[in-house]
Amino acid sequence: MTEPSFLTAVRESYDTVAAEYVKRVPPPAEMDPLSRAMLAGFAELVRTAGLGPVADMGCGPGRITAHLAGLGVSAFGVDLSPKMIGLARDAYPDLRFTEGSMTALETGNGELGGILAWYSTHHTPPQWLPAVFAEFHRTLAPGGFLLWGDYVGNERLQPTHGYGLPVSYESHLLPLGDMAGLLGQAGLVVTARLEQEPGGRANRPRACLLARKPEA
Repeated sequence: MTEPSFLTAVRESYDTVAAEYVKRVPPPAEMDPLSRAMLAGFAELVRTAGLGPVADMGCGPGRITAHLAGLGVSAFGVDLSPKMIGLARDAYPDLRFTEGSMTALETGNGELGGILAWYSTHHTPPQWLPAVFAEFHRTLAPGGFLLWGDYVGNERLQPTHGYGLPVSYESHLLPLGDMAGLLGQAGLVVTARLEQEPGGRANRPRACLLARKPEA
């Protein structure tokens, strides 16, 4: 089966920028307080439910995966980029990191207590999001949680450079209501949302959605 072109572009681009990404993107300790609070709340919900591990989708160099582990959650990372996975394994050898795509996860039905999609879905064309969220629903245990966070808006970005280096990926920003609707169509129930206006390092609106897979 031929790989969708957007996946190839994302993989090649993040392989190119991996080392520079680590230098330029701040670690979790330097996140804004609201984002850290959402991650902490998500970790507590997953830990209390005790339904299985958390998959950090689009984990990059593994910093957020390690942050979740530090919050007492069993977590592993998944990323398209072999270079990113290599950096994550080198930095956090005690954690598990695997190459993979959110469009077709190598995880069994209902195996996950939680999924984190942290600034990792905006490279996915909107027509592919139903397939991605269907995979999230499939792999989550009944009662499991999803925390989604990303930029929101109504535009398609086609940068030629990222982190100072050439890239070929695109970014697709959708309104928050559209994202919540897509999660609902996949069978996930949104239980909380956070919207943040541009400020600090972020020059675009951002949002988080907490959702849960129904127990029945």
